[in-house]
Amino acid sequence: MANKFVSGTLILTLSGFVVKAIGSVNWIILSRILGGEGIGIYQMAFPIYLLALEISSAGLPIAISIITAEKAAREDYGNCQRVFHVSLTLLMTTAVILSIIVYFASSFLIEYHVIRDGRAYYSLIALVPAIFFTAVIAGYRGYLQGWQQMTPTALSQIVEQLVRVVTMLAFAYILLPYGLDYAAGGASLGAGLGGISALLVLLCFYYKLKRTIPSATAGFPKEPVTTILKRLVVLAVPISMASIMLPVVSNLDLIIVPYRLEVAGFATHKATELFGYLTGMSVPLINLATILTAAMAMSLVPAVSHSFTLGDKSGIYEQTAGAARITLLVTIPFSVMLYVLAGPVVSFIYNAPAATEATAAIAPAICFLGMHQITTAILQGLKKPKIPVINMFIACIVKVICNWFLVAVPSFGITGAAYATVADIGVAAGLNLIFIYKYTGYILDLRVVVRNTIIAAVMGVSMYFIHASLAAVPTSLFIGLLVTTAAGSAVYLVLMSLSGGLTRQDAQKLPFFGKYFY
Repeated sequence: MANKFVSGTLILTLSGFVVKAIGSVNWIILSRILGGEGIGIYQMAFPIYLLALEISSAGLPIAISIITAEKAAREDYGNCQRVFHVSLTLLMTTAVILSIIVYFASSFLIEYHVIRDGRAYYSLIALVPAIFFTAVIAGYRGYLQGWQQMTPTALSQIVEQLVRVVTMLAFAYILLPYGLDYAAGGASLGAGLGGISALLVLLCFYYKLKRTIPSATAGFPKEPVTTILKRLVVLAVPISMASIMLPVVSNLDLIIVPYRLEVAGFATHKATELFGYLTGMSVPLINLATILTAAMAMSLVPAVSHSFTLGDKSGIYEQTAGAARITLLVTIPFSVMLYVLAGPVVSFIYNAPAATEATAAIAPAICFLGMHQITTAILQGLKKPKIPVINMFIACIVKVICNWFLVAVPSFGITGAAYATVADIGVAAGLNLIFIYKYTGYILDLRVVVRNTIIAAVMGVSMYFIHASLAAVPTSLFIGLLVTTAAGSAVYLVLMSLSGGLTRQDAQKLPFFGKYFY
């Protein structure tokens, strides 16, 4: 199980880097095609899409992963398939219903200013087919992950991203002469086409797995559909509520942030542009920096569920402690890096130096988001999915209050929304950690947090002066960022090694490369 967890995390991390790299190139090109205002139009449709997607999925993919891991641990193969078939039927049904609702509700959302810029109409309509396909592929990924098979998810994500990026850039460029609204709508079409390609990949892996496992196992009677549905609901509803909280928060941002920016004195088109900087440029950088923790969270759910089913408390503690240690080791320096290099990064990637302040303000969210991802996964694996929902609801209230008061202050503006996002994720992660301690006995070592933070701060100072020195000589922005990041990373790794934060034993645990450190 330990090997499967580590290798699964590595596979998903590598695919995550590939997907994010493709996505970063996409955003560089798309932001240059559409500009800040066009990106804002494109992003205004996404909160509605994400909300519909989460409702249609209803937490079933993670529930499938948990139940599959349980039954695989008991070797109850027949009911593994039965649970998946029932779940997939539910996913397809709810996805079709939500797709129809979103299609017919689009005009209403525009008319009543839920979406404040009417030009986002075509973007929202173009995302309707993606609701169905994305929900279905999430079901297949959940089932295969329950078998500790992460390669199908990784490969399908890469294929999906490639197809999505190529098609969205092509449609955005072709439709740009007709206006930003049509161009943004064309970009949205890529999501559905990418989903179709990912589904084809997953079907290949699914039928390959199906041929290798027995259709039924002696000693395990066929579970009634009602029993399966009840178990799915018990797990899926709270998981769904946790997932829905993210698009709910995004929709609240969609309603509150542009409105409060207008209160602060910004015109509607400027408020849309600033909203695009935060949601379409700054936030994706936060997600990019948490690829490893997102992959680790995906692997943790079935791994912790497997250990919980077998009553392996020590295994659960080790998985929790290891995941938290890696999270602190990676996310703290990334937060500092983005804070120090916010200006050069957004200028190079998006050609949008105006997004610098929002990006620097949101940088601390990297650490909080990483911790929130893994703690939520652990609690879900422990069959405590309601807890993250309650914690996220409390955090959402904090964010709404911060948005309402900070964004309307002219001196804050969009940076106020960035601070609100940091507060939101930080509160949710902190509350999760309290319950992690309650159920596993694990508590964060404050000495480790302080040590990592101090060393990351030293790294940040060195990066600031290195980049300033490079800026004084003729060199490209890319080379300056590359050299600064490499030098800063070297400083961090050396200081961590000298302080005992990184050991030879850590290196030995690396798949493929660990043998070279014995």
